[in-house]
Amino acid sequence: MAIFHIVLFRLKKGVSASDVEAWNELGRGMVGKIPGLRELHINAPLAMTASRAKGFDMGLVAILEKPEDLQVYANHPDHLKVQELRESLCDDALAYDLEF
Repeated sequence: MAIFHIVLFRLKKGVSASDVEAWNELGRGMVGKIPGLRELHINAPLAMTASRAKGFDMGLVAILEKPEDLQVYANHPDHLKVQELRESLCDDALAYDLEF
């Protein structure tokens, strides 16, 4: 069964679109490098529901093969680089994992 790793992000004030795009590219670049990571999708909320996003500006869905892959993903050097950049760009993040 696949694991859906969902993370919402609240960007710091003044973060530029180019900073966000560089972060997105780094994140998408993890696919094919981290064992078990099948897909990664990043985007802002839809305009029609953004008012319900409680201040979260962006979200991602990472699809992993199995629950054990979450630990591999979390500790992988490429993910740690993405996390380091996230800490400089975001005030808050919320993670939620589901198995289907």
